Amino acid sequence: MYLVESKGGAISCMLLALFFLGTWPALLTLLERRGRLPQHTYLDYTITNLLAAVIIAFTFGEIGQSTAEKPNFLIQLSQVNWPSVLFAMAGGVVLSLGNLSTQYAWAFVGLSVTEVITASITVVIGTTLNYFLDDRINKAEILFPGVGCFLIAVCLASGVHASNAKDNKEKLSALESSKIHESGASRLPLSKETNIIALEKDPENGIGTTEKAKVGTADFLLEIENRRSIKVFGKSTFVGLGITFFAGLCFSLFSPAFNLATNDQWDTLEEGVPHLSVYTAFFWFSISCFVIAIILNVSFLYHPVLNLPRSSFKAYLSDWKGREWALLAGLLCGFGNGLQFMGGQAAGYAAADAVQALPLVSTFWGILLFGEYRRSSKRTYILLNSMLMMFIVAVGVLMASSGHRK
Repeated sequence: MYLVESKGGAISCMLLALFFLGTWPALLTLLERRGRLPQHTYLDYTITNLLAAVIIAFTFGEIGQSTAEKPNFLIQLSQVNWPSVLFAMAGGVVLSLGNLSTQYAWAFVGLSVTEVITASITVVIGTTLNYFLDDRINKAEILFPGVGCFLIAVCLASGVHASNAKDNKEKLSALESSKIHESGASRLPLSKETNIIALEKDPENGIGTTEKAKVGTADFLLEIENRRSIKVFGKSTFVGLGITFFAGLCFSLFSPAFNLATNDQWDTLEEGVPHLSVYTAFFWFSISCFVIAIILNVSFLYHPVLNLPRSSFKAYLSDWKGREWALLAGLLCGFGNGLQFMGGQAAGYAAADAVQALPLVSTFWGILLFGEYRRSSKRTYILLNSMLMMFIVAVGVLMASSGHRK
């Protein structure tokens, strides 16, 4: 099997993983904003997410000659290594729960802030655990200042969200006041009970008004709300933040679980049984991720959460609108996770957590594709730039702490 052995190769894997893992959330967010049910999107995504793991296992996991110490993927499937397999599958379960949660958090909190908070929690908890599991091969004097930078970033991210939410509220209040002034009655009910904004629908493109609103304006916010599948107006801020922090806790556990699966620090394997290769562990990791995702999303078809419309498996199969983007997102996430683990096996999983700087990529897509933070206040821009700068510093410091596994 093929193994990444150089520090340069490990960093290359991390950078490529960073791009992939920062891009796939933007694709799912795009589909939700176009009105596609998240249950349909996630079912498509999880199929190709598993496919990526299978491709990696049967290529990198089978390249080269198999040895007793480092057997190839197919040979390891028949060995008695179930304790390590269980660790890998546990990692897949928490990752699946985290990814599923973020799909709903993006709608409430926004793509950029959701990714910042979840990534920062992942680094603060997960990186600390990986540092000790990896027998401290990373440089602590560099690693932990980097963790501190991530912790500061999550505080700044919360500030960005609060500031941007205040900006949006002011925009909508100003629009409502102008409508009252024009007609003597409000046409835009913005109470907490409001779930759907009643706008005249354009039959050609489904947008709320025939004239396209300028990005960042109140009309633009209303168009998005009218079109999207998850209605967020009138919902408490704490709903989105609660989902986001739960997702972050899930993400913080999947990498340490994978670390235990591939390095067996707790000596759970019998003597003479080789450690799971990164490819075998990733295969079982993805199997459990797939199973949990299928069970939960099929259940959500018939028993939806957050007031989403009820669907069915038949409706899912016939929903082809945007399916290609959901399938692409699954491939990007699958290959991104695989590259992260390949780099982590070589340079230490604590250093590989540098890919949690993926919010840098997600924020780029959020601003470019969705107009996040357009026409916001000066206060929001200052917080946003501070958050991004802190992430740039954090990812550089974490990569600088890379060690080399003996």
